[in-house]
Amino acid sequence: MNIESILIVGGGLAGFTVAQNLRSRGYAGRLDIIDPAGTPYDRPPLSKGYLLGDKDAAGIELAPASWFAEHQVGLVAATVDALDLEPLGVELSDGRKLRADRLVLATGGSARPLPIPGGDLDSVLVLRNREDADRLRSKIVPGMRLAIVGAGLIGAEVASSARQLGAEVTLVDPVDPPLVPAVGPELARRLHAMHADAGITVIHGSPVGIARTQAGHRLELADGQVVESDEVLVGIGIIPNTELAQAAGLETDNGVLVDANQRTSHPGVYAVGDMARTRRPNGTLLRRGEHWEYAMNTGATAAAAILEQELPVHGASWFWSDRHGTHVEGVGAMNGEGTTILRISAGEPVAAFRIAGDGRMLGAAAIDGGLTIKAARRIIDRGIVVKASALADPDMPLKKLAR
Repeated sequence: MNIESILIVGGGLAGFTVAQNLRSRGYAGRLDIIDPAGTPYDRPPLSKGYLLGDKDAAGIELAPASWFAEHQVGLVAATVDALDLEPLGVELSDGRKLRADRLVLATGGSARPLPIPGGDLDSVLVLRNREDADRLRSKIVPGMRLAIVGAGLIGAEVASSARQLGAEVTLVDPVDPPLVPAVGPELARRLHAMHADAGITVIHGSPVGIARTQAGHRLELADGQVVESDEVLVGIGIIPNTELAQAAGLETDNGVLVDANQRTSHPGVYAVGDMARTRRPNGTLLRRGEHWEYAMNTGATAAAAILEQELPVHGASWFWSDRHGTHVEGVGAMNGEGTTILRISAGEPVAAFRIAGDGRMLGAAAIDGGLTIKAARRIIDRGIVVKASALADPDMPLKKLAR
């Protein structure tokens, strides 16, 4: 079938990457991105530069308006109410119906609510989009009290930014320390300790209730502790936005199910980003990816598959985060079966490498060590076996071991 029109539902990084790759791969047909926000923008700065005021709305756009005009990518600022599978298309909230030869779902996820009394209060803050960031920023003034539930990547980044803005921050998480699966226990402990060093109150506990008070909010913990705050922010992960797909009859299971081509159970519909979940040929389901690079990779794969071109090969998964002036990166799987080798500098762990029994590197994480992670990714992707003593040596540049 000749593909003359493609609709992308969702204007985040995954949806934008699909459009970008379709054009770079030679697709010349009609191409539209549907998103109520209009121009696609990047989400990671929302908890950092945008929240701090270092970047404005234009500064986080994934491309300027001129790019969309030059590449003839239409931007439809509307909400999709329903997907139509026969004929293929969408129904918009304003009553319009748009048709296409292919649909790409890039609807992302919504903030996971706290399943406790008061967890659904409309005054409880979350951070998923620019409007959420604007609302949060308007609340943060010097001396205000902010309680953050969830000390993962988003919670930690917001805590750092809010502290820079002068807020009194309390960070609550039932896991001590968070991020162990991502960076290993040693780096996780060091990263978590940075909060207290920055003047943040860190509490290891499980919230059981949130209530509005005259002064703001009251957060109750399972051990009887009470946190009084002006505002409460919840950052405990996302729920994939699968409602449109489910209503249309597409297969879902904690995400829209896709194959290696990002194709859903309907041959004309693809799904990308953190709402897509891969089903292997044997029926097993992989975990959804919820990081920036995964959005890019799935978008690039979908574009190639739609055009029936060779699929791109992606390296080991990679993520990054920033807090308190420190940059952390990770690649591969730090929770795979094996042993951990640490690099120590000035008495502190600066990098950790997860090694399988046969000597292959499974994962790596580093604090302020971007070049180390770049080399580690090459080592993982190429299956290079490196001596443990060399990995542990802080004076040994990892790029020498990646050759």
